[in-house]
Amino acid sequence: MAGKPETKPFSHPTRDDDDDLLITRQSTSDHSSTARIPQCSPYNMSPWHQMPSYLDGEGGDVDARGTIRGCAGGGELLPRGTSLLGSLVREEGHIYSLAVTSGLLYTGSDSKNIRVWKNQKEFCGFKSSSGLVKAIVIASDRIFTGHQDGKIRVWKISPKNPSIHKRAGTLPRLWDYLKGSINPSNYVEVRRRRTAPWLKHYDAVSCLSLNEEQGLLYSGSWDKTFKVWRISDSRCLESVAAHDDAINSIVSGFAGLIFSGSADGTVKAWRRELQGNGTKHTHAQTLLKHDCAVTALAVSSTAPVLYCGSSDGLVNFWEWERQLSHGGALRGHNQAVLCVAALGNLMLSGSADKTIAVWRREGRNHICLSVLTGHTGPVKCLSFEEEDVAAGRWIVYSGSLDKSVKVWRVLEQEPETMRRTS
Repeated sequence: MAGKPETKPFSHPTRDDDDDLLITRQSTSDHSSTARIPQCSPYNMSPWHQMPSYLDGEGGDVDARGTIRGCAGGGELLPRGTSLLGSLVREEGHIYSLAVTSGLLYTGSDSKNIRVWKNQKEFCGFKSSSGLVKAIVIASDRIFTGHQDGKIRVWKISPKNPSIHKRAGTLPRLWDYLKGSINPSNYVEVRRRRTAPWLKHYDAVSCLSLNEEQGLLYSGSWDKTFKVWRISDSRCLESVAAHDDAINSIVSGFAGLIFSGSADGTVKAWRRELQGNGTKHTHAQTLLKHDCAVTALAVSSTAPVLYCGSSDGLVNFWEWERQLSHGGALRGHNQAVLCVAALGNLMLSGSADKTIAVWRREGRNHICLSVLTGHTGPVKCLSFEEEDVAAGRWIVYSGSLDKSVKVWRVLEQEPETMRRTS
């Protein structure tokens, strides 16, 4: 693990590969960035390659349970209340997606199953016919799942029995797709020399995001587009050709903005305008353009801050109060960042190095509180729920390619601290 995470001015070399994230391989001879920032060569930045020792530093101490390390040098304060509460294991597939609501945890994997957990025990489950479940979001009594086959499936919870989930449909709806297929003007190019109706994804649905206030669902895909769906009637309102490579993350943000991140190395901001019964999204700004794939995005719930994880192991962030200017880069990993989550004043990042870095935002600065270890495979997804908002206490769920979900208690402001001794 890296010795001391830092907030650095933005600087990057080239691009990397991770098969799951469609990160394009490119060779590079650019070594102009500082040695403290990971290189983006395919070899160095592969999730399966350990970074050179000069990036590792001395690391932090490991507690008696082997689950928490300080991620800064001597004298760092470690949160006494942060702890591993349990591990959920069902040997049937790698965990790719998580969502939590009202005490129920939903896990998606490459086994075609969606499992539901309650109080750290399996509560129920339901099965899709399509394979890998790459994304899950929950809106009231409906669950939306994004799949490798390019479809979004909709599930409803039985009002009489919450353990029963029935499939309510698929996006796009069959009737809408057939109706759209009749009109030649609805066809767009999806691959070289191939056209198809615009309202369907033609590659994996990699990410989903909800704007419940506007009643909209956003889906991002490896087909380089994101689509906008109206939740009330399951209609596709718009398709946006957003990037030059696969979209890995999309998030509905603040001030009417949508943010998308791609394997093409860019983060783009899109402005939403409501037009009659539809929407129109226009490109507002490109926040980041570099040679390392963007893998994950998250928006803070307490302040207008956007976080971006990428294959170089960094988390960059932008602040709305400073006209979306770049705030810095947080270095807490020595391999690719695969997921990020913003909860309260905390930001968590999960990585191919099998760890989770916990940061606390203090004004315009970020302090790394700890690194959570225990997974034996890359940490692919994060979800969370409030345990005690007043006390700044959160329950965090981390899903990994080791086929397990770990449950953590994480504190924003620990009531007690212990000073690490060298």
